[in-house]
Amino acid sequence: MTQLHSNNRFIILFLIVQIIFFSGCATTSRYEGSREQFDDIVITTKVHEAILDERALRAFDINVRTVKGVVELSGFVNSREDMDRAIAVARKIEGIKLIRNDMRTYGTGDY
Repeated sequence: MTQLHSNNRFIILFLIVQIIFFSGCATTSRYEGSREQFDDIVITTKVHEAILDERALRAFDINVRTVKGVVELSGFVNSREDMDRAIAVARKIEGIKLIRNDMRTYGTGDY
């Protein structure tokens, strides 16, 4: 019986060590992912606020999405000049790695 009790202790100890080891690894990657997501949210907010401050743009027709520092602008604008203005406004925000333009103009017929 003591042999069985000793084996159970070893198994329990082994499982505890495994749980601690693997949860430590998961915590690190989860933290990095959480930090990256937080940075993306901050960038998205700053870009959207900057577009809102630009009175010539119809801010609620422009969508802003950020993934891993890459900002995607989508939606509709009145002209190519408005599209360029929205991109220029976004470029002023720190932390952006790349800006993808998926905006369209209202009169082009490609919507």
